[in-house]
Amino acid sequence: MPVTTLDLACALIVIDLQTGIVSLPAAHPVGPVIERAAALAAAFRRHGRPVVLVNVAGGAPGRTEQPPRIGQLPAGWTELVPELNRQPGDHLVTKRTWGAFTGTGLADYLNGLGVTQLVIAGVATSIGVESTARHASENGFNVTLAVDAMTDRNIDAHDNSVTRIFPRLGETGTAAEIIALLDKVAV
Repeated sequence: MPVTTLDLACALIVIDLQTGIVSLPAAHPVGPVIERAAALAAAFRRHGRPVVLVNVAGGAPGRTEQPPRIGQLPAGWTELVPELNRQPGDHLVTKRTWGAFTGTGLADYLNGLGVTQLVIAGVATSIGVESTARHASENGFNVTLAVDAMTDRNIDAHDNSVTRIFPRLGETGTAAEIIALLDKVAV
């Protein structure tokens, strides 16, 4: 279902747009993804809505069939891309799992602000974004996914999340559509 509305109490969550992650190969050019996410952040700030910037600094413990992608992190790995223009009022979440809610206090922070809806963007679509969207839905938030402000390392994984998973978790739309709705709600 395409994005239809934004709640007055909405917030933006930008997942893993950080130096180490955006330097990896991606299914879509990362430059436009960053530009759209930055435009969303600027619009949310302009309207006094919360902006949550998320980075990843490790991985969850436990065995997997694939070797962990995050081992010893190089210097600067967790630094947010400068295009996001991090502001003092932004809330930073550093996670060590796929999703931004596990072990970070994010749900308490958002509930404390009275947030009812989350707009989510970032990378990777099928990992950090999808995990965060699943947890947001499970925590009772309305979820909107900015599908042109995200990408994945694998195009099939991205497409699966966008076409099969996201419509079950919330609404989808472009950054421009979401900004237009935000401008309308904020009037």
